[in-house]
Amino acid sequence: MRWLLVLLTLAGPLRADEPGEFDYYVMSLSWQPSWCAGEGQGPEACARDLGFVLHGLWPQYEEGWPEWCARTGRDPSRAETGAMADIMGSGGLAWHQWRKHGRCTGLSYEDYFALSREAYGSVVRPEVLRRVEEALRLDPLVIEEAFLEANPELEADGITITCRDGRIQEARICLTRSLEPRTCGADVIRDCRATATLPPIE
Repeated sequence: MRWLLVLLTLAGPLRADEPGEFDYYVMSLSWQPSWCAGEGQGPEACARDLGFVLHGLWPQYEEGWPEWCARTGRDPSRAETGAMADIMGSGGLAWHQWRKHGRCTGLSYEDYFALSREAYGSVVRPEVLRRVEEALRLDPLVIEEAFLEANPELEADGITITCRDGRIQEARICLTRSLEPRTCGADVIRDCRATATLPPIE
């Protein structure tokens, strides 16, 4: 038993995810045609393709991230999460993001959704990507460069492009707590490097 206590002492205290205790945000923008082709979101989310939609605004530590924090206030209603569908694709996704990530911000759901809208509105989605009418095979860096050209305030180390199942999945943009662009932590900078498919907007 003594050796176990020694090991626990050396390991240090376990980090508890406390609402409001984090360093910066990662705004995840999903390429909706990829999401619908791979994950599927049902008819509500996939009835119309919106290009890059807000997957979530995630509080982040410099290394790692908090999630599933304890509730400190009232949760949003179905109507209130449904009101986020115009930028998130579905109210179900908004509800999931609030429970998993939003509670960890220490904000009320009203302020979290408002901040998510502000973050989404602060980044220009490249116009050229809104006119994708056929599947493209390309280097994910092409997507990154399009975002950098459309958003001169961003830097290459402040955005990462992810892939899944051979498709471009997300653009993840790192922001300060006041939504200014910043360099991503080392565990966020994981650019997809293999050629991948960008499904069309239909």
